[in-house]
Amino acid sequence: MSRDSRYLESILHHDIPLTRDMGLKVLDWQEQQLRLHLPLQANINHKSTMFGGSLYCGAVLAGWGWLHLQLREEGIEDGHIVIQEGQISYPLPVIRDATVICQAPEDKVWKRFLATYRRHGRARLTLETWIVNDDAEERAVAFTGQYVLHR
Repeated sequence: MSRDSRYLESILHHDIPLTRDMGLKVLDWQEQQLRLHLPLQANINHKSTMFGGSLYCGAVLAGWGWLHLQLREEGIEDGHIVIQEGQISYPLPVIRDATVICQAPEDKVWKRFLATYRRHGRARLTLETWIVNDDAEERAVAFTGQYVLHR
């Protein structure tokens, strides 16, 4: 686990205690992609699949964590990140431990977001997150979230 991954996991577990109970782990942060791990056992429902609320939470946190780490790399540490809205779909059940993935938006979108924040002290960014059953490539969950950064 990289230093950035340990840092983010510490922040999440300290600032959002629910993440500890969920068993959430930061797998890695590399090449502008964040990967989280959610264990089935800590998030199981009455159908022996992963609880939809845990999946939603994991998806939101992957976007929040991606934005937090990317801003840190840009040297921006004076803002507060909040989720403004999210849209989720659950096309497949999560029947094993899960990997939650968030990667960078298009470069021009990112640059516009940074310029807006630097100019106005507030900016919005849409990030896509997906969740796969471990050892599978097919997306079991798709999430689109709009995050706001403000001073």
